[in-house]
Amino acid sequence: MARETQRQKLLTRRAALIAGGQALLCAALVGRLYELQVVEKDRYTVLSNENRINLRLLVPPRGRIFDRFNVALADNHQNYRVVIVPEQTSSLAATLDALGTLIALTDADHRRVLREARFRHPFIPVEVRNNLSWDEMARIEVAIPELPGVSIEQGLLRYYPFGANASHVLGYVAAVSDKDLNGDPLLELPDFRIGKAGIEKSQDLKLRGTAGTSQVEINAYGRVVRELARVEGQPGEDVVASLDMATQNFAMQRCAAHQSVSSVVLDAATGDVLALVSSPSFDPMLFSTGLSQAVWHQLSTDPRHPLTNKATAGLYPPGSTFKPMTAMAALESGAITADTVINCPGYLKLGDATFHCWRKGGHGPLRVHDAIEQSCDVFFYETARRTGIDRIAAMARRFGFGRPLGLDIPGERGGLIPTREWKLAATGRPWEPGETLIAGIGQGSVLVTPLQLTTMVARLVTGRAVVPHLVRANGLMPEGGDPDPPVFARLGVSGEALEIVIGGMEAVVNNPHGTAYAERITDPDFAMGGKSGTSQVRRITEYEREHGLLKPQDVPWKDREHALFVAFAPISAPRYVCGVVVEHGGGGSDVAAPLVRDILYEVQQRDPGRRLPQPQKVAQQSPGTSPPAPPARPSPG
Repeated sequence: MARETQRQKLLTRRAALIAGGQALLCAALVGRLYELQVVEKDRYTVLSNENRINLRLLVPPRGRIFDRFNVALADNHQNYRVVIVPEQTSSLAATLDALGTLIALTDADHRRVLREARFRHPFIPVEVRNNLSWDEMARIEVAIPELPGVSIEQGLLRYYPFGANASHVLGYVAAVSDKDLNGDPLLELPDFRIGKAGIEKSQDLKLRGTAGTSQVEINAYGRVVRELARVEGQPGEDVVASLDMATQNFAMQRCAAHQSVSSVVLDAATGDVLALVSSPSFDPMLFSTGLSQAVWHQLSTDPRHPLTNKATAGLYPPGSTFKPMTAMAALESGAITADTVINCPGYLKLGDATFHCWRKGGHGPLRVHDAIEQSCDVFFYETARRTGIDRIAAMARRFGFGRPLGLDIPGERGGLIPTREWKLAATGRPWEPGETLIAGIGQGSVLVTPLQLTTMVARLVTGRAVVPHLVRANGLMPEGGDPDPPVFARLGVSGEALEIVIGGMEAVVNNPHGTAYAERITDPDFAMGGKSGTSQVRRITEYEREHGLLKPQDVPWKDREHALFVAFAPISAPRYVCGVVVEHGGGGSDVAAPLVRDILYEVQQRDPGRRLPQPQKVAQQSPGTSPPAPPARPSPG
């Protein structure tokens, strides 16, 4: 009996312990539930919403680019694209075939859509084709009921109204590549485009704008249920270019007659680039809409290099257009004076070498003014010998050669002004006296860009270190001109030397003995001064020279001489300067000078540095060139 009672008490204690343990567990569970549902309610509400609500970035409208007179150069146009949701169609291939009867779809489009559909969730839309025309979009919209899973989406496409006419200035936009990624989530959006060249690239951060946001509700599979909220992004800032698009159009049109040309027009007073031509060019829309492999191959293998901005990155021997620098160095150093006479018999001997003048019989005795006017090689051989390469190089650098000028678009090259130190470092050989003579007429190792040549003229006519630019800090051009133009530093050269050189350049065009007299502007109010140049691409042998074997028609295009001409106008108060390089064009006076004459005549009529353009000029693109002058005896310049 006692044993039975003891067993009963033991069972009662165990039951009490188990019951107590269960009560403690229940209390802990209730406490935890209270903590989760009451105490930490807000925290878990946020976590739940983060799993349910997805915040997506919206691509902001890109800022626009205008010319100095508010003409749109780069804008945003509505872009329509057709997409398909694979899970909403019973046969993706059949739907694509049906869609192909309404719009043009290539086999590559079919393969791409099918491939992307295999590697994505079936509810994610796949782009079939973008940049649809209005008619294509309308045909699809009408047939939507018979095209399961197909829909039209809208976006923005970068649009360039003037096409290839300003592509090297504006550049283009394209999809973000892996090397462009820097952690900015905006760059990872599939529709986002960034600047890849020109102003589009140099001003890209300003043009991008600020992304908008869209709050969408999604389910456990990531499918969008609905949009809860939307905040549109802030458009990018607009940019004003220094270009006068009417002048740019005219220059492009005028240069199109030649295979490969570059040209620059500057406002010498402000440094504004009014026109910058590199022809042939390319259509920047090709990069906005997607460049095919065939088109890329055609552009990249063209020997005329349409993708290269030859005005800022093309390197050429300047030929006789460099002679003003040799003259300035000689006058400033005292190697010659305005009255120094040097005789030209048609050649100059230095040791065992003979250096020829372009005129076989020679020019006879000349002063520096006449030597510039008639572009005498022998005069500048002897002047360079007396001056020395170090002084010539120092003067050339002062006028903008030998280093980039700092133009506000990428890709500018600095060219080459040779020196003793450069040659020793580059070749390990010392400088030869004959190389100084060759450099004095802009040949040998001297290499410059068309932008540098034009800037040289701007600095000659102003006596200041003019720096060209393509983006206007002051915005649109007000009527009457800039109220606060930039003030450039003085070059520190004598006004007398500048007058002598500028006087010689005036005579080049306006004196009957000048090498470009036939291409003068006959209207005295618009008269120009300039300097012609013809630079050799290959060395002319003594045998070819003496036996007259240099017939232009027999020389392959790529081996023909470059034609150059630089000029300023009007003579009475120089404001506008222009430089032209015609690749493999021949004589500078015969080929390049007419282009400069017509462009300078047009820009003076428009006078974009001082007043607003006439609206009809922009629309009609009137050539407005001067009548041809009477012919003069030919000269290679």
